[in-house]
Amino acid sequence: MKRAVALILTLMCIVPAAAMAETTVKLGFVNSITGPEAPIGENLSNGVVLAIEDLKAKGIDVDLIKEDDTGKPEKSMAALEKLATRDKVSGIVGPYTSATSNADAKMAERYKIPLLIPAASKEEITRQNLKWTFRTSGTTGDYASILLDLATGLGKPKTIAILNENTDFGVSAAASAKEIAAKKGIKVVFEEAYSKGSPDYRSTLAQAKAANPDIVFMVSYVADAILLMRQSREIGLSPMAFLGAGAGFSVAQFANEKEISNGIFSSTQWTEDVPWGNSKAWYQRYEKKFGKAPTYHAACAYQSMMIMGEAAAKVGGDREKLREELHTGKWNGILGEVSFQDYDGYQNQRKAQMLVEQVQDGKHETVWPAELAAKKPIWPFPGWTK
Repeated sequence: MKRAVALILTLMCIVPAAAMAETTVKLGFVNSITGPEAPIGENLSNGVVLAIEDLKAKGIDVDLIKEDDTGKPEKSMAALEKLATRDKVSGIVGPYTSATSNADAKMAERYKIPLLIPAASKEEITRQNLKWTFRTSGTTGDYASILLDLATGLGKPKTIAILNENTDFGVSAAASAKEIAAKKGIKVVFEEAYSKGSPDYRSTLAQAKAANPDIVFMVSYVADAILLMRQSREIGLSPMAFLGAGAGFSVAQFANEKEISNGIFSSTQWTEDVPWGNSKAWYQRYEKKFGKAPTYHAACAYQSMMIMGEAAAKVGGDREKLREELHTGKWNGILGEVSFQDYDGYQNQRKAQMLVEQVQDGKHETVWPAELAAKKPIWPFPGWTK
């Protein structure tokens, strides 16, 4: 009898200890799960799935409430309001697009809830003196800067054409490209903001061709990126280089269009080749689980959820303490060291190490900067295949 009692007392001591090792945090995730940006939104969702698994392995059980904003600011704001008030989550990761992120940033300030933006790059998002918004993603200035560094490092372009969709992301990226080009002595000979989702860009592209630019800088999501390159081929637009500002130019769907994607450069924030964290193993794990290669969107979403989960668990889910932890903390992972800093007019912004990929034989290859490159860049643009 004494042995039985002793065993019961021992088990009573063990079970609470095991239970205490696991912390539960309630978090929100806003994303373009459906709608026109869903192909890229899927990458964010997949990255978050892996983060939840890894947080669980660390003893952090995430009660995750997902909201689909379909890429529309009004739906995204409603989603954030619901998460902040009705669901009472500690913090929110998301959303995807610049338009929805810019809208949600102001809502996060209103409801005093930490918002960690994983992939939207419009510069103004973290230049509004907001205390509750943090950004893992690099900015449109980062995107343009790395691409023009590559162009001037490999060639001597004197002129540039800028074509961008007339969205928050497109307008911000184009403005950044124009500013940085001027600093590098590259003259803008053509620029146009086009309506997203148009069936025909040939007139715009023909005008760009007539301006005879050395390089062409484009900003669009995936459907327009493919169409722009198809119609560039049709009209024979063939500059020294095509530079795509991430987004649609960085996904496998674009690279798979081999007749029009070969030789196209795209800025990115992460590739499997970087020496940060366990990037190569993470890439292989993602590919095995989801049957496709991850984009930088997936990596940024993964790292954002890891940071939010770890920080929320550390402070017991308290929003004010979580905001302070995000503001002062540092994390290491597949994006390297991450901290949210105030600099150059930004608040709570990660300083991102950008990279450039080039589509070579249907696959994105890391080609810039040289110290992080896995393949040599093809320069100049090799021309269109028949």
